[in-house]
Amino acid sequence: MRIHGLTLLALVGCQAPGPAVHPGAPPAAAMASVAPATDTGGSAAGDLGPVQGAPIEAALTSPPVVPPPTGRKVPAKVVVNLEVRELTLPISTGVDYTFWTFGGTVPGSFIRVRQGDTLEFHLRNHPDSKMPHNIDLHAVTGPGGGAASSFTAPGHESRFTFKALNQGIFVYHCATAPVGMHVANGMYGLILVEPPEGLRRVDREFYVMQGDFYTVGKYREKGLQPFDMQKAIDEHATYVLLNGSEGALVGDNALKARVGETVRIFFGNGGPNLVSSFHVIGEIFDRVYAEGGTRYQENVQTTLVPAGGATIVEFRLEVPGTYLLVDHSIFRTFNKGALGMLKVEGAENKGIYSGKEVDSVYIADKAESDEAIATAAEGLKAGTLTTEQQIEAGGKLYAGTCSACHQAEGQGLPSVFPPLAKSDFLMADKARSIGIVLNGLSGKVTVNGADFNSVMPPMSQLNDDEVANILTFVRNRFGNTGEAVSAAEVKAVRSQTPRPPGAAH
Repeated sequence: MRIHGLTLLALVGCQAPGPAVHPGAPPAAAMASVAPATDTGGSAAGDLGPVQGAPIEAALTSPPVVPPPTGRKVPAKVVVNLEVRELTLPISTGVDYTFWTFGGTVPGSFIRVRQGDTLEFHLRNHPDSKMPHNIDLHAVTGPGGGAASSFTAPGHESRFTFKALNQGIFVYHCATAPVGMHVANGMYGLILVEPPEGLRRVDREFYVMQGDFYTVGKYREKGLQPFDMQKAIDEHATYVLLNGSEGALVGDNALKARVGETVRIFFGNGGPNLVSSFHVIGEIFDRVYAEGGTRYQENVQTTLVPAGGATIVEFRLEVPGTYLLVDHSIFRTFNKGALGMLKVEGAENKGIYSGKEVDSVYIADKAESDEAIATAAEGLKAGTLTTEQQIEAGGKLYAGTCSACHQAEGQGLPSVFPPLAKSDFLMADKARSIGIVLNGLSGKVTVNGADFNSVMPPMSQLNDDEVANILTFVRNRFGNTGEAVSAAEVKAVRSQTPRPPGAAH
């Protein structure tokens, strides 16, 4: 990719093992205390005098891990070494994307300092990079947030210093033109400036950031997907993700905690475009430090986090189970990827909650490992895809797409949703079944001698290979035996269905 006339734009003003664990967490009653009445003073009170002692190298961590508290009572000189890497990594199962990163991850490395510290910032741009980069830290008091001082060509290093005058949680990002493209490719992270007395103790801290991504191919379309500038300008996100990929915080990568522990999440929104409606399904935030500042609100269900903004949320865990981190602009969660998990172990408390531990309707196809989906994607790419691989992948996709209506064993619901098990209607016409998945079905149908009258919405948002794998699974499970469905067959049926502008693919 070549960008002509590249110029610097200075913006003005502008592992799960290993989360920080602090003993002696306060009881629940302490979490309900009111905010202090005194003024924190802002930047006017942030110059806490000259640095003391030898320079300290900042301990940077990759998401979702947070560095330990500074534990210092005096300001220090803190040296931050951060490297930019341009890396091709999975954005979804079977889908790769070339991310531009701070520290090799999306979001970039977490930086933790103390109010009054002086930071000596070293930004390196890896020799393999194709683009120049810089950094704008919202924690900086000074024009451009450091951007003009840190423009760095591939293979070079820049250095500048600043004093952390304001406490809070702040976003940093690249601000090299075109700024939106650099941010959209994953160039953002968080820097925490602790108050002089430190934050109150909690048992676990986690680092999570949301970002919106724009690819030429549609959601979950396989292969290496390039960046789509026009989609980004139009704010039509293909993916909305937590920590840079659909797999970052699910399954084996889920956040982990125990009943009775207090949790703090540093949550940021890299954007570049979308505001986040951050929510944890099954929890209520005891405290929310709105917009990353020093005041907090209590008993909050969902909090807004603007693009380029951050917040701190805290809550205590009363019952075990899988809690879902979502953007409650809900299509982003279930159709663009903005979903994470917090898995909590410990004793049940039926007096607080008597329901089941895992709600598969919410977790959908992320309830279990997506290894089968990845294997099928590789087989399709290599031309070695087998029917059994399709069946395995289709079973995972069926659980998250079809099972709520047709039920886990394909038995359906009497008079409403027809059975897929031993279905004469389904098995009679393969092309018709593809068309029903892509285009929906409304009205009366007769299946196995019984009448059903309901509406199936079109599922045309699914890719050709996904439809093929789901139907291959259904046609070879639940007492059915039939031929596999290929992605090419789905593509042929899809191409014969005209749709108005703005309709699904």
